[in-house]
This record gives sequence, structure tokens and C-alpha cells, in this order.
Amino acid sequence: MGTVEAVCISEKKGMVKKEVPEIHLEENWGITGDAHAGIWHRQVSLLAGESIDTVKKKLPHLKHGVFAENIVTRGMDLMTLAIGDRLVIDDQVELEVTQIGKKCHNDGCAIKKATGDCIMPKEGIFTKVIRGGVVKANLTIKIERNVDV
Repeated sequence: MGTVEAVCISEKKGMVKKEVPEIHLEENWGITGDAHAGIWHRQVSLLAGESIDTVKKKLPHLKHGVFAENIVTRGMDLMTLAIGDRLVIDDQVELEVTQIGKKCHNDGCAIKKATGDCIMPKEGIFTKVIRGGVVKANLTIKIERNVDV
């Protein structure tokens, strides 16, 4: 089990997300007010705080949202997730893993250009909203493994 460290949104695609006090997730839509909401498979993105810490060793000024992540987690190994696994936040919100990693825009973001690497293409987790609700920092996250795999 892990926790939510931070939540972030952006109103336009291609912009860095900003940390906000809470986000509202809508079933089969995504986050209210986030540019990536819609009926598709990448409604909500997650990234481990521990992965961000690694990049902060080279770029200590980084803020949450710079990798375009919606939810920053802490205390759980997101890299063990598989397509179809579910994440349950605060025993109410339910997300289904639909994609792991994605190609960087324009052959690399500012982070990749500054450090030679970016974590989102390898470690970013993308989900769709199965059951909506409010998510904010310090809520618990549980993994429910997809047994059909």
C-alpha cells in the first residue's frame, strides 16, 4: 500500500501541470479541468515520487507536475503494475492501468535535454477512471492485481 503525495492538472496539452489541493475524477472521463480528460485510455497519469527524487539529484528545483503527471505516489512500486491492474484510492476512486510508459513529445522534453534521460517514457503509468471521486495528498492507494492475465 502507498499514498498520494501530490495531485496536478493542466488546462492545456503540452503545458507543465501544476500542483493543486485536490482533483475530481469522473468515471470514464478523467480529471475535471485537465486537458487530458476524455473518452480514451490515458485519462490519468501516475508517477512514483521516488522516481522523481532520483531526477531531483540532478535538478533539485523540480516541482510536482513537471513530468505531466496527475498523481504522484509514495511508498509503492508502480513498476510492478501490469495492464489491467487496478489502483484503489481511499477505498473509493478506482483506476485501471491501460498503458505503461509513452514516447516523449518532440524527441524529448526539457528534463531529457537537461539530464540525458526522462522517467515518464519508462515509468509513467496511464489509467482510465473506473469509479470517480476526489483525490488529494495523503490518501491511501491499494493495488488490486488483474487475475485474468
